[in-house]
Amino acid sequence: MACSGHGLSLLGRGEAVGMVVFRLTRRCYCVLPQRPSRYPYVPAHPLALERIHDYLQTAGHGEDLEGPLFRPLKNPAGRGNTERPLTHGAVYHQVLRKHAQTAGIDGKSFGPHALRATAATNALDRGADLGKVQEWLGHANVSTTRLYDRRRSRPEDSPTFRVAY
Repeated sequence: MACSGHGLSLLGRGEAVGMVVFRLTRRCYCVLPQRPSRYPYVPAHPLALERIHDYLQTAGHGEDLEGPLFRPLKNPAGRGNTERPLTHGAVYHQVLRKHAQTAGIDGKSFGPHALRATAATNALDRGADLGKVQEWLGHANVSTTRLYDRRRSRPEDSPTFRVAY
């Protein structure tokens, strides 16, 4: 979503579109009702919270605490209810693919999971603990988190380069 790379980047589309305004706290956490039993709190970088609060102010729905956090600017027909949450498809087609095209990336070659894998790999590259990344992703099993770790596919990380000849 709008805060990719700043702490909320690992939310799934369903989690992001399911968030309501009051679930966002000023204490650097988002409360995710979709994760009631495991890891219901996701750390949010202060910059992400600042950007979301700016978005809420600009969009004009920050006072609607029970309303969806992320809403459409307009519906496809230009009329109707915009007080509903963005759909999964809108996140992919209207947000992700549009930003990919702007960046010169073929939006058909990747999706939200590629962004999650990139964020997870970046965190691991910078010394984050695998278990903490697992928690951040909301995975029940660390083996699922390992699938997101793209470091193993880089030749320079091969054990071959760790051996002294």
